[in-house]
Amino acid sequence: MTIDVRTRHAVHYSQSERMTSAELRENFVIEDLFVAGTLQAVYTHYDRMLVAGVTPTQTSLGIGSELAKLVGADYLLERRELGLINIGGSGRVIADGRAYALQPMDGFYLGMGTKEILFESDNPAAPAKFYINSAPAHATFPSRIISSADAIENNLGDSATSNKRKLYQYLHPKVLPTCQLLMGLTRLETGSVWNTMPAHLHDRRMEAYLYFEIPENAFVVHLMGRPAVTNHLIIRNEQAVLSPPWSIHCGAGTGAYAFIWSMAGDNQSFTDMDMVDMKSLK
Repeated sequence: MTIDVRTRHAVHYSQSERMTSAELRENFVIEDLFVAGTLQAVYTHYDRMLVAGVTPTQTSLGIGSELAKLVGADYLLERRELGLINIGGSGRVIADGRAYALQPMDGFYLGMGTKEILFESDNPAAPAKFYINSAPAHATFPSRIISSADAIENNLGDSATSNKRKLYQYLHPKVLPTCQLLMGLTRLETGSVWNTMPAHLHDRRMEAYLYFEIPENAFVVHLMGRPAVTNHLIIRNEQAVLSPPWSIHCGAGTGAYAFIWSMAGDNQSFTDMDMVDMKSLK
């Protein structure tokens, strides 16, 4: 079993505004979360969010001592919670001996105190791809599957502005209790390309985006930075972007796509956004 663990330190906006494209990617883009037979993890200094991708094939993959050591605990979820969405084939999570079967686009929440976590795929040729976010927790809430049918569906945008999309809230106070994690999935409709436009900020929370369902020769132009000093990142299929609290996070693709958004920070108010006037973007 292969586990690759990396750390991303926090960056001040004044530093990012002097970075080259390569330096921006090094600090804010995660390019290789899903590698067959491995667990890929990035520990960030933005609200201590852990971002990981697990792609089990022939054998189980487990969260071992490497991640526990990273967070300074006896086991990863000693003082943390974990959320995930499966963007691959069917599989299962085995948590402290109990198996949870997950179909494509199912979500899952694991509460603080879960010690042993294993991941498996039903078909190694079409493996599950578990996209994971973990953040510090202060209380234990029940672990449970959140199917795509359980998620709250929101219809947003308009075809006239090329941003018609469906937003599904998986980890949300109206669905289940969590300490601070919010997590959901947005899928753009055919003919629409813009996500999260008009743009916004929320200085009280960080955010991470995982873009997927992007064809091989397509990409998304992800916009980041302060509203008046924006940068862009070219994002390919199944790559993630870390969005600091000082940064906008929106983008446009060469066609329709999907992305998973997740947040951690001071509150769980999804509508706590500081909207950015379109005229102020530069």
